Amino acid sequence: MTRDGELERPDGRTVRWYTDGPDDADLVLFWHHGTPNIGQPPGPLMKPATDRGIRWVSIDRPGYGGSTRREGRCVADVVEDVAAVADELGIESFAVVGHSGGGPHALACAALIPSRVRACVSIAGLAPFEAGGLDWYGGMANGGRLELEAAALGPAALRAQVAAEWDPESFTPEDNAALAGEWGWFTGIVKAALELGPDGMVDDDLAYVRQWGFAVEGAGAVPLLIAHGGRDRVVPYTHGEWLVGAIPGAEQRFFPEEGHISVLLHAETLLDWLVTSVEKRP
Repeated sequence: MTRDGELERPDGRTVRWYTDGPDDADLVLFWHHGTPNIGQPPGPLMKPATDRGIRWVSIDRPGYGGSTRREGRCVADVVEDVAAVADELGIESFAVVGHSGGGPHALACAALIPSRVRACVSIAGLAPFEAGGLDWYGGMANGGRLELEAAALGPAALRAQVAAEWDPESFTPEDNAALAGEWGWFTGIVKAALELGPDGMVDDDLAYVRQWGFAVEGAGAVPLLIAHGGRDRVVPYTHGEWLVGAIPGAEQRFFPEEGHISVLLHAETLLDWLVTSVEKRP
């Protein structure tokens, strides 16, 4: 059963945390949610994780759910909240995994606190906005592209754009099939993320198109896996390819027939990679 709580930070903010799984698990896995989501650990992976001796820990990023907004935040800023929650729960080291917008935040942890991060997986995650040689918007569905182009213009343009209707072309038939099954779990966490308004989503989008606050190459300091679907219309697979080429030692799992959500149908194999990678480390 998922438990949750709140941590008060020195700057007066509240951070909502979640945990699920045995406290004495062999491996703690810190989940970084997408945009717009709350941090509740991924329901479809609860049993597979427990079967592998994994405990989930996660947070609502600032502006979502029970976490106070932190206006102007960059991607790297999440790391201090992650470390503080881990300290609060008595967790010395952990692996990190992020899906979609959670990918950059997982990479930030790997790059900035490698002494605590045992391994990292980025699933369908973005590359940095200034990624050299990458057509950053190329292959995105129109709705997502317009949203991120507006983010690059600033908060006012972005707020006007996020009020637009969802672009159904963002998801492939494979994505829609996954959402009709167990990954329909996303419906609830997206609704919960937007209940208090768009601030979390706005701040996420602005963070993606700014300097991230760390050198992405540094994520190679820990075992790292980049996973992506070849038909992804939200974050095209070229972002994953760029990350693999830019980060020394990064491994890749490419699923040519999958989209942004359906790639998670392979998440159990990524959990297996994590467990094996952690076991191999000295």
